Amino acid sequence: MSIEQIVTKASAAGVRLIRFLYCDNGCTIRGKLAHIDSLEARMQTGIGLTVAMQAMNMLDQLQPVEGMGPVGEIRLVPDPNSFVILPYAPHSAAMMCDMIALDRQPWGACPRSFLKRMIARAAGQGMTIQATQENEFTLLRPDEASGYIPIDTGLCFSSISMTAAAAVMDDIVSAFEAQGIAIDAYYPELGHGQHELPIRHAPVLQAADNQVWFRETVRNVAHQHGLLASLTPKPMPDQAGNSSHIHWSVWDSAGETNLLYDPADRYQLSRLGYHFIGGVLAHLPGLLALTAPSYNSYRRLQPHFWSSAYTSWGPDNREASVRIASGLWGREPVSVNLELKASDSSNNPYLALGGLIAAGLDGVARELDPGEVTLIDPGNLTETERTKRGIKRYPTSQIEALEALEQDEVLIDALGTTLSQAYLAVKRSEYAAFAAEDVDFEIKHHLYKF
Repeated sequence: MSIEQIVTKASAAGVRLIRFLYCDNGCTIRGKLAHIDSLEARMQTGIGLTVAMQAMNMLDQLQPVEGMGPVGEIRLVPDPNSFVILPYAPHSAAMMCDMIALDRQPWGACPRSFLKRMIARAAGQGMTIQATQENEFTLLRPDEASGYIPIDTGLCFSSISMTAAAAVMDDIVSAFEAQGIAIDAYYPELGHGQHELPIRHAPVLQAADNQVWFRETVRNVAHQHGLLASLTPKPMPDQAGNSSHIHWSVWDSAGETNLLYDPADRYQLSRLGYHFIGGVLAHLPGLLALTAPSYNSYRRLQPHFWSSAYTSWGPDNREASVRIASGLWGREPVSVNLELKASDSSNNPYLALGGLIAAGLDGVARELDPGEVTLIDPGNLTETERTKRGIKRYPTSQIEALEALEQDEVLIDALGTTLSQAYLAVKRSEYAAFAAEDVDFEIKHHLYKF
């Protein structure tokens, strides 16, 4: 839409305040707001933001990153294509923003601009990427004794859990419909109060924006029902964790042919698809710092928890790092896709998806072999068998993943110096802060941030 069309649409809907949102290096959704009277001007000039915000961690502790102190400013410039009227906030709308430097060029520390660079890199090789993040979240209600407790203790896929969540889930789905975000399915999951609501795949930039809208929508609608919806990877240490599996597919430049599909292959996956997997597996230790980036993430990534814990791949293997998702009957050419299990909603979707593309494209460029297929839980293999197959255990902590990222030249080069240095500084500070505290401190701060 044009600026004029957005202003007209917002005015007709009675919008007063428009949120200019971004996702920062602490993976927190932040923003500033414009009034409807200044919207047209602000869409052209942006809203000023101190450069220091990209050095702020999830505890609002400013880190000493060069060039990100009290001096300097960038602009939050909204993408008109991301405009939505918010069904859960009165007289409000929102857009996702790029961070633009004063020279009117994308700022080096802008996560959304990073994803755009990776989209352009793929386009240079005749590829377009589609994706979605498949989210789980926990619905909690206030409790005087313990703060919050799950709204139900039903079983996985239980109709009892459907009943407990029926009213809030109806309003959540309605809110997505109002924003033009298609829902694929819904079901209660394994954990107490845990629910999964997959949304439809989209071109990868839109998919990243959709992930922000997902987090915002679920939490806001739940709040209207007096509930807390948390997408924290492990909100309750004794319950199943919340994933945000990344599903992606690779298409030709016209977006008409699924380049992952090969009907002659035993798993219907193309040679390009295998090389893409090879790249993801090769870079997975460092990629985890982008897809599962929080201190709390590593409570979830454990063997035998269906979250994946080893670098492996397989067809419909839900303990493998990368699953080849079997195609829908009669729609295999357009539905075969790949799934990265080691991802959760504490990530910044622009960094997670951009990092995934960078890793996969490196695999394609070098024609990397992903190794032998894994048809069982890799955790059931002996250490000798895993070594023989080239299957490795993930980093087991946030700091190990950050160290792997820093050593990964492909990912660091893709991120660029400004973004990578700021991100590493912010995330290392989070690790230090949470490692010095107990589990209650960890859960409390993750529960309310994601």
